[in-house]
Amino acid sequence: MAASELYTKYARVWIPDPEEVWKSAELLKDYKPGDKVLQLRLEEGKDLEYCLDPKTKELPPLRNPDILVGENDLTALSYLHEPAVLHNLKVRFIDSKLIYTYCGIVLVAINPYEQLPIYGEDIINAYSGQNMGDMDPHIFAVAEEAYKQMARDERNQSIIVSGESGAGKTVSAKYAMRYFATVSGSASEANVEEKVLASNPIMESIGNAKTTRNDNSSRFGKYIEIGFDKRYRIIGANMRTYLLEKSRVVFQAEEERNYHIFYQLCASAALPEFKTLRLGNANYFHYTKQGGSPVIDGVDDAKEMVNTRQACTLLGISDSYQMGIFRILAGILHLGNVEFASRDSDSCAVPPKHEPLTIFCDLMGVEYEEMAHWLCHRKLATATETYIKPISKLHAINARDALAKHIYANLFNWIVDHVNKALHATVKQHSFIGVLDIYGFETFEINSFEQFCINYANEKLQQQFNMHVFKLEQEEYMKEQIPWTLIDFYDNQPCINLIEAKMGILDLLDEECKMPKGSDDTWAQKLYNTHLNKCALFEKPRLSNKAFIIKHFADKVEYQCEGFLEKNKDTVYEEQIKVLKSSKFKLLPELFQDEEKVLSPTSATPSGRVPLSRTAVKPAKARPGQASKEHKKTVGHQFRNSLHLLMETLNATTPHYVRCIKPNDFKFPFTFDEKRAVQQLRACGVLETIRISAAGFPSRWTYQEFFSRYRVLMKQRDVLSDRKQTCKNVLEKLILDKDKYQFGKTKIFFRAGQVAYLEKIRADKLRAACIRIQKTIRGWLMRKKYVRMRKAAITIQRYVRGYQARCYAKFLRRTRAAITIQKFQRMYVVRKRYQCMRAATIALQALLRGYMARNKYQMMLREHKSIIIQKHVRGWLARVHYRRTLKAIVYLQCCYRRMMAKRELKKLKIEARSVERYKKLHIGLENKIMQLQRKIDEQNKEYKSLLEKLSNLEITYSTETEKLRSDVERLRMSEEEAKNATNRVLSLQEEIAKLRKELHQTQSEKKTIEEWADKYKHETEQLVSELKEQNTLLKTEKDELNRRIHDQAREITETMEKKLVEETKQLELDLNDERLRYQNLLNEFSRLEERYDDLKDEMNLMVNIPKPGHKRTDSTHSSNESEYTFSSEITEAEDLPVRMEEPSDKKAPLDMSLFLKLQKRVTELEQEKQSLQDELDRKEEQALRAKAKEEERPPIRGAELEYESLKRQELESENKKLKNELNELQKALTETRSPEVTAPGAPAYRVLLDQLTSVSEELEVRKEEVLILRSQLVSQKEAIQPKNTMTDSAILLEDVQKMKDKGEIAQAYIGLKETNRLLESQLQSQKKSHENELESLRGEIQSLKEENNRQQQLLAQNLQLPPEARIEASLQHEITRLTNENLDLMEQLEKQDKTVRKLKKQLKVFAKKIGELEVGQMENISPGQIIDEPIRPVNIPRKEKDFQGMLEYKKEDEQKLVKNLILELKPRGVAVNLIPGLPAYILFMCVRHADYLNDDQKVRSLLTSTINGIKKVLKKRGDDFETVSFWLSNTCRFLHCLKQYSGEEGFMKHNTPRQNEHCLTNFDLAEYRQVLSDLAIQIYQQLVRVLENILQPMIVSGMLEHETIQGVSGVKPTGLRKRTSSIADEGTYTLDSIIRQLNSFHSVMCQHGMDPELIKQVVKQMFYIIGAVTLNNLLLRKDMCSWSKGMQIRYNVSQLEEWLRDKNLMNSGAKETLEPLIQAAQLLQVKKKTDEDAEAICSMCNALTTAQIVKVLNLYTPVNEFEERVLVSFIRTIQMRLRDRKDSPQLLMDAKHIFPVTFPFNPSSLALETIQIPASLGLGFISRV
Repeated sequence: MAASELYTKYARVWIPDPEEVWKSAELLKDYKPGDKVLQLRLEEGKDLEYCLDPKTKELPPLRNPDILVGENDLTALSYLHEPAVLHNLKVRFIDSKLIYTYCGIVLVAINPYEQLPIYGEDIINAYSGQNMGDMDPHIFAVAEEAYKQMARDERNQSIIVSGESGAGKTVSAKYAMRYFATVSGSASEANVEEKVLASNPIMESIGNAKTTRNDNSSRFGKYIEIGFDKRYRIIGANMRTYLLEKSRVVFQAEEERNYHIFYQLCASAALPEFKTLRLGNANYFHYTKQGGSPVIDGVDDAKEMVNTRQACTLLGISDSYQMGIFRILAGILHLGNVEFASRDSDSCAVPPKHEPLTIFCDLMGVEYEEMAHWLCHRKLATATETYIKPISKLHAINARDALAKHIYANLFNWIVDHVNKALHATVKQHSFIGVLDIYGFETFEINSFEQFCINYANEKLQQQFNMHVFKLEQEEYMKEQIPWTLIDFYDNQPCINLIEAKMGILDLLDEECKMPKGSDDTWAQKLYNTHLNKCALFEKPRLSNKAFIIKHFADKVEYQCEGFLEKNKDTVYEEQIKVLKSSKFKLLPELFQDEEKVLSPTSATPSGRVPLSRTAVKPAKARPGQASKEHKKTVGHQFRNSLHLLMETLNATTPHYVRCIKPNDFKFPFTFDEKRAVQQLRACGVLETIRISAAGFPSRWTYQEFFSRYRVLMKQRDVLSDRKQTCKNVLEKLILDKDKYQFGKTKIFFRAGQVAYLEKIRADKLRAACIRIQKTIRGWLMRKKYVRMRKAAITIQRYVRGYQARCYAKFLRRTRAAITIQKFQRMYVVRKRYQCMRAATIALQALLRGYMARNKYQMMLREHKSIIIQKHVRGWLARVHYRRTLKAIVYLQCCYRRMMAKRELKKLKIEARSVERYKKLHIGLENKIMQLQRKIDEQNKEYKSLLEKLSNLEITYSTETEKLRSDVERLRMSEEEAKNATNRVLSLQEEIAKLRKELHQTQSEKKTIEEWADKYKHETEQLVSELKEQNTLLKTEKDELNRRIHDQAREITETMEKKLVEETKQLELDLNDERLRYQNLLNEFSRLEERYDDLKDEMNLMVNIPKPGHKRTDSTHSSNESEYTFSSEITEAEDLPVRMEEPSDKKAPLDMSLFLKLQKRVTELEQEKQSLQDELDRKEEQALRAKAKEEERPPIRGAELEYESLKRQELESENKKLKNELNELQKALTETRSPEVTAPGAPAYRVLLDQLTSVSEELEVRKEEVLILRSQLVSQKEAIQPKNTMTDSAILLEDVQKMKDKGEIAQAYIGLKETNRLLESQLQSQKKSHENELESLRGEIQSLKEENNRQQQLLAQNLQLPPEARIEASLQHEITRLTNENLDLMEQLEKQDKTVRKLKKQLKVFAKKIGELEVGQMENISPGQIIDEPIRPVNIPRKEKDFQGMLEYKKEDEQKLVKNLILELKPRGVAVNLIPGLPAYILFMCVRHADYLNDDQKVRSLLTSTINGIKKVLKKRGDDFETVSFWLSNTCRFLHCLKQYSGEEGFMKHNTPRQNEHCLTNFDLAEYRQVLSDLAIQIYQQLVRVLENILQPMIVSGMLEHETIQGVSGVKPTGLRKRTSSIADEGTYTLDSIIRQLNSFHSVMCQHGMDPELIKQVVKQMFYIIGAVTLNNLLLRKDMCSWSKGMQIRYNVSQLEEWLRDKNLMNSGAKETLEPLIQAAQLLQVKKKTDEDAEAICSMCNALTTAQIVKVLNLYTPVNEFEERVLVSFIRTIQMRLRDRKDSPQLLMDAKHIFPVTFPFNPSSLALETIQIPASLGLGFISRV
């Protein structure tokens, strides 16, 4: 197509830039042919006019579409040129933190200068077995490709790692070797891969040094061949080295160091073993202090020395040799401190007794005088004579340095040879992979001989690289049947010829070295004369006559001729070498002993003036006759020969290329310097690869991918059923120039830029479609908006008009209402005013009238009151006057009458003295006496009445008198008190006076106090107010604190609950970890056991060579040998070494160290397994053990078994007697069931006590007899057979038969043993029945006692009641008793009815079976037999046998049972036709019968044979899912049966009574349960491995690559590293394939009757594998990290969840295992722009680690132009938010992780006695019991 079609407006181009090398710009207008200027706009917004070259008119390179930026393969870019490559690498390195990128067949590795977590074992496992294009670029992918091609093509491989110093070559080579060591493993137990990796520390210490560009720069090239055997396991390695930089030993530039080993020695100088070396600080030695930087940051030289010594030890270099090496190295350091004193200009001398030289001679074991002499002299030989010549000080220093370099180079060779010996393969090497770690193209300001050799080597490697790329291109074209046209590529053969051809630079250099007076100047002139103006690649600098320029493939390099001859000669004086050869130190002559036979790569060393000098290290073998000549070969010649050998090796292998790039010179992490990167890209050949690819058809699409991507460019009529023809038709329309593409067999090939053109057309089509969609949607939206606005406008108008009309109506109403209101208001105002005036008038009138009336009333009231006052005053005055008058009158009367009485008294006194008076007085008294007599009588009468009154009065008087007396007394007391009071009053008055004074004082004080109190009150009030405020604040704070405390308490409670939950989870995790560790140990144990079996089989094959008459060992012997791992009583671990030693004596070459190591490992694992088993038992069965009996009956062993059988024979008769007596007692008790019978003192009670007493006494007697019998029997047993036991009947029988003199005794003994077993079983059953009967009798006695006590209580209560109540109570009691008896009888009747019905059913079944049996017998009997033999009637009652759920078999049929039931059983037939777990039930029923017989040997033998049989069948058919699932199910069922019928209460509570009767009676098989549990764990792990192997190929294709939702994801252009297409072809796996496989697994497990909980665990493990493998591939595949792929993954996961719902497995935990994958898919789909998006991502992706989240964001790649990339700033935001999250730094999930499995107890409801054995199993020799 024309350029104008691509250089249109908005097209983006690259323009050169002096700072950034290339800058991106955008066209502002279309380019038209003939334009001289392009109008451009840079990314920063600046407009620019770009002038085209007027000569070439070459347009600037176009920029690739954004969706192609960041591709894994540079050849996938549509425009292949330098700026595209540089930009792609920069985007991947800076934005995505991806250091690896493919460029066709080359892996470009950029040194990140930072440790990255991408080299772990999980990453190795992820890349193992993958195609190179299926994963993101990685050094492991290249290593896997080499390993796979070696195995597939049977061809040796090479990995060529090149690059500048500091680019990471050594690290890349190291990781490649680590990959081979991890993936392949070694063929022997000698740990060859560890030795290969251990060679790195040694070679780095003696061959690496610090430079200004790299702290650990390799100063030599090396080629390591890693050897493999036929099974492609590492068997050894070999190392070849090239061009060691010897000059570094004697000179280092500023900020550089010597080789690491010297500094390690100086750092370890204080060690005791290094005291003799007399070392010191590195700054003391001349050879280590020149660079001025003896320490590397972050490197501890002392620790590195320890690592170096450990690596030497691992590689077999003994301590004595190590000390010898260190001695030589220390000698080199001391040699560097030797100084010379000038005598004159041509001679010099060493100072006398010079200490450094003395130490050097002591360490090297040479004479001081000789070394001092030859350091200052040299021997010159002429044709006739030899003479010694002194040398100048400068030449002496050069000779000293040359000697140091020569010694170091020979020591380097010696160490390499010893490393190769240690890595040498002991077996024949089948193939190898070589890893070449070699220097890249170098150009400095001053380039000398070293850079010339390096660039020469890179020219050769680049030629080989170009030819290989060209060859691959040709093969691809031929394979696709495309016409091959010669691609013009850069051939650097002219440059190589310039260097190495005849009369080339090296030839002229060697020729000049042979000239006596040759110099650098004369050599330069020869170069100018020979090549200048004759070779286009050779130039001469303008300003120099001592330099030349060569145009290399990468760049022009100017070399300075100074020093070339000296370095090429590499002169060492022979006399100095002879002195060293004569050393007493043995190691030193070894370094020089092969110089005469082998071309020494370091025999010639530059004199040392120039800082960099390298020489070839590994030479080719020379012919013996040319020793002297070969010794004089120059360095250039040697290097050319070794380089030719290297090229021959590489050409014989398939090369793989790794180009290491150094992103900056300052070692800053993830910093990209475009100038340095471009320089290295040009130098390492990456751009040449791009150019070769671009010259042909670099872009390649399959027809299906092209159709899927560009379907949008086709019309419906263009789409045909033939995809190839469809693509042809479309391309012919899209691209008119047919030379721009070619149709291959399976692919379409495009020229460079055509895919970008197609992408542009596709983008334009999509953009046009988007514009049309936008136009339509916008038009629809605008129409919708217009309609909505019009409708809204009409609605608004309607509402506005209605509002206006309502407003007008409201205005009219308001106007009318206002008028009405005005009318009424005015009326109201007027009326109010009138009423107010009227009311005021009336009020004034009322007030006035009231005032007048009140005044008149007041006046009348005043007059009336005054009259009343006058009346009362006048009356008072009159009364006062009257009282005064009356008082005076009465006083006067009193005075007068007193006077008159006194007078009368005088007269009476006088008259009384005269008699006459008496006579006169008695005249007339008679009458008066009579009168008086009458009066007296009357008075007597009155007296009497008065007397009575008087008495009453006296009484009253006495009372009154008493009162008065009391009053008087009180008055007297009061008088005294009054007197006292008067006294007190006086005192009180005085006190009052005092108190008044004090009162005055107090009042004054009170005033002051009141003032102070007021002040204090005021202050107190203020304080109170403040306190109240503070109180309120405190209350608020208190409330706040209470609220906080409450919240904290709630939070603490929540945190405690969370902590409790977390601790519970942690404990569960710890338990799971413990289970996982235990199960991993079991897995390791089983692996070692299989390894042991394999070795034993191999040993048997090697030892048991078929010979005439040789007998094979019995098959039972091996099973017995393996018993030691399972036996619960006897272990044969002690016998194991003896058994293992027998074949080893016969086979001497067997590796006994490996054998013993395996044996020791197995023993350790057994011990660890036993400890873990004990701990697990203690944790899981603690509840069961707590309920166990304190004293358990010890297991019956061999001698005790015989003793018990004899005891039972003795006690059998007594047991029968006891049984009869107990039956009689029971009968007696049942006949006389009354309270009196069982009461204490009753006859029956006494009889029972007597009987029990006698029984107990009899038992004590029998115990004593038992002890006597035991001691006698044991002594007899030891006499007969001292060392034998009863554990193995076969061995016992064999030993007894060997006793020739005691044959009869043995037969009697065996018969007695069988009898004992029979009697023992009978006695056990009898004893059990007796114990049951005795227990029932005791229960009946107890119930009778309780009944008796109850009757007595009732009787006592009844006696206390009145007669009527007693009768009523007795009736009530009788009714209750009869009711209880009736209920008991009804229960018994129901039980009997059930028993009858059950027996009837059994009768029917047995009758049917008997009928079938009779028919079968009749069919088998011939007609003659029927006639001859009479037909006997069948006794049906004897045939109706109640089976006990046991199976009986003979001892000799055990192997047959195992063979038919385990080894040869077909799981499919059993699963379909029979009940699940039938083999387990059959085996357990056989175990039950052996337990019933009390035969411990039979139980042990059967269980051991069963376990070994299951192991054998799983080893034989372990890859078959049905077989593994079948035996996992049956093993679990067998384990559950052993638990269910063990007799332990914890397991018996789910059983029926009948099942409890079937429990084991004699043996505790708890240890065998643990062994079976371990076996089940091993089977489960094997099942998981089988599942993984089946699912592994389906997962990536079905979950990631297959397009489940068609048309969602498009295919991006890909490069040479072709990825698997996401379009499903025929034969590829889809999601339906995975679901079908899951259905198959689930149906098989259900058919086999696997426990539902176990099925859930298997499903959980399957889903974990699916999720982990899918997520790991997603994290390692950039092309899968897109929005559309996230939707595909979520749809696929939803289909898996739907499958879980259909199978009712949502609670199995399987969905949770997919959570990381679900979150990764959501992460691909969510927005990734703002901080809110970052927060949402951080909260959403809690199941992903930080590394995984960042990796997904870095890998996120838009498939279409309409998607946006994730900004680097957003990724940094995510990292900042997640920096506090504590999660694993591991990137990938562990896809090999197996969850710890548990086997929850699941009892079976199936009755053992109902199980039928089908004839198809071939178990006719087993009979039901």
